[in-house]
Amino acid sequence: MFHDPERFAFAARLKAQWTVVRDELHALARQEFQSWPEHYHYGERGWDTFDLYAFGHRQAENCAKCPRTAELLQQIPGLMMAGFSRLGPGTHIKPHKGYDGYAGHILRFHLGLDVPGNCALRVGTQTQSWAEGECLVFDDSIEHEAWNRSDRERTVLLLDFLNPYRKRPWFLNPKFSPELVNVIEAKQQRQRQTWPARLSWRVWKALHPDIVAQARQIREGARATRAPSS
Repeated sequence: MFHDPERFAFAARLKAQWTVVRDELHALARQEFQSWPEHYHYGERGWDTFDLYAFGHRQAENCAKCPRTAELLQQIPGLMMAGFSRLGPGTHIKPHKGYDGYAGHILRFHLGLDVPGNCALRVGTQTQSWAEGECLVFDDSIEHEAWNRSDRERTVLLLDFLNPYRKRPWFLNPKFSPELVNVIEAKQQRQRQTWPARLSWRVWKALHPDIVAQARQIREGARATRAPSS
């Protein structure tokens, strides 16, 4: 469920530089964070993220805003995803598991940056609290939930890396939600992506036409709701 962070060499490097990472977090404008799109996990508001790596692909514009953090991330073997994850006061992320085809092949890492009291993470039957400058590592494929019962925001550096204890797959094929698909599509249009990122996304969409169709229905429904009535 939880793993000992000392088993992973990069954890010590991040712990040693945690105030550097926190300083770059604090330099970001609030509007640069985005609400996590899967609101059924937590409600209308309270969970915001700022991504640096998205499923193996570096997000150049965001990494340029956090250069020292990005440099530390480049030293992590098998890095798949990284960014800042912020929970607002009173936020509860409901019990859930990671994406099929993805979560079983990675481990998730948290580095505490801004951590008030009365915040915790449950993974399976185990519950641990974050601490500033300390790490947690856990298996995202096991049911987990997180909560912030304080009156301040809780922010961690979150990253996923390939699980060294399991056979590395030739191709990760996560079953994304339609809501996340729409966020990725918007990012593809808004930001210039590398050709490997564009190619891998096209391959993923070709493998999941049903999810892509559901995402399109959500977009069309949202547009219809916003359209002025005659």
